[in-house]
Amino acid sequence: MADVKEDTVLDCRGLQCPMPVVRIGREMSTLGPGEVLKVLATDRGAVADVPAWAADTGNEVLRWHEDGDHLVFYIRKGAGED
Repeated sequence: MADVKEDTVLDCRGLQCPMPVVRIGREMSTLGPGEVLKVLATDRGAVADVPAWAADTGNEVLRWHEDGDHLVFYIRKGAGED
């Protein structure tokens, strides 16, 4: 899983809960099944919120990591509904 290629990047840095998840949901609705969204966030709550949202919506967090002062998530759109 070393090289995950994103189809779209969403910058949620500076947004506080629940806005990163709200923005992710909107952006994911524009993607096709299997496409990958890269999300940049600074809200530490996203570490729990993003995987929980993905599980609830049929999407998959492929991986996440810290990059300096922000978090980076790679989320694959599931085949089901948004």
